[in-house]
Amino acid sequence: MRKDSKLSRMLHVLLHMAREKKPFTSEQISIMLDTNPVVVRRTMSGLKKAGFVHADKGPGGGWTLVQTLEQISLFDIYQAVGEPTIFAIGNEQETPNCLVELVVNKALNQAMQEAQNILIQQLKSTNLSKLAQDFEYEWNLLGAETQKFIVH
Repeated sequence: MRKDSKLSRMLHVLLHMAREKKPFTSEQISIMLDTNPVVVRRTMSGLKKAGFVHADKGPGGGWTLVQTLEQISLFDIYQAVGEPTIFAIGNEQETPNCLVELVVNKALNQAMQEAQNILIQQLKSTNLSKLAQDFEYEWNLLGAETQKFIVH
């Protein structure tokens, strides 16, 4: 099953935008993410609607970050990219005729709901500035020769 990587990809882009403090075109982002500029524009539009980025057209234009990393949680971005499905696990039938399957469904639904609540809470309590700090820490552990090959 294919994983939905919109959240991680947009977090990646936003951290680059914050670090470089310059506009990024959809084409530049598409190269960074190895995807199509149309896909980038579609996904970035959710971030724009949420007020995290702004887009300027024309020469010198591109996507820019309009909020500080401290103001943006991972949950905010999760919502802005359309709240991708967290779990691929599901029940065979939502309303089974079999009592055994009903019990199985209840147990799985409860476990998945509890796990989702934990994940959502973690996303809400982590802002992008924490990721930027983690990046800087890892970056500083590398030597200058290694650094030039790592960030793209």
